[in-house]
Amino acid sequence: MPDPRRFAPAVARNRDAILDVLRARLPARGLVLEVASGSGEHAVHLAANLPALTFQPSDPHADARASIDAWVAASALPNVRCALALDATAAAWPLTAADAVLCVNMIHIAPWAACEGLMRGAALLLSGGSPLILYGPFKRGGHHTAPSNDAFDAGLRAQNPDWGVRALEDVTSLAVEQGFALSEAVEMPANNLTVVLRRTIPLNQ
Repeated sequence: MPDPRRFAPAVARNRDAILDVLRARLPARGLVLEVASGSGEHAVHLAANLPALTFQPSDPHADARASIDAWVAASALPNVRCALALDATAAAWPLTAADAVLCVNMIHIAPWAACEGLMRGAALLLSGGSPLILYGPFKRGGHHTAPSNDAFDAGLRAQNPDWGVRALEDVTSLAVEQGFALSEAVEMPANNLTVVLRRTIPLNQ
């Protein structure tokens, strides 16, 4: 039987840098929903290194969920769950609450509607002070942060005109509309950012 696990080369390069940032910004305990988990490698790596947290990976694509579930099974970790079928643009998500929401490398390879849905869905799940954490490339002040990001953006838009590196200011503005505030934008290797947004009002208020 073929191994359904996917291997994303970028994960090996960025997972420890992401882990280092998340250690101080995720809650000490609770449930972390990862939106658009892709291969599942990040979820398993984080679960292995943050045993007091429970990780709930998700993805809208069946082949990605098969990869996630295979990684979860191979890890035999008690604090990472099998993948949920979750489309960020959906009005209803298959989870009613979380202590943090994490999204790595999604919003630039998805339509803007996915970013809108991510903010809307996370706002329904998170209570006051809880973090929504994004990782990936962003423009700042209307400009790319490096020539490589400019070229990356052009390549994305050539593949799909609805994709592209987003402006941090646009993402933050969208988050504010859904009851979040920008807490931090942490500079990361390879000209990426970890963006920490925190829910400013309690759940369902």
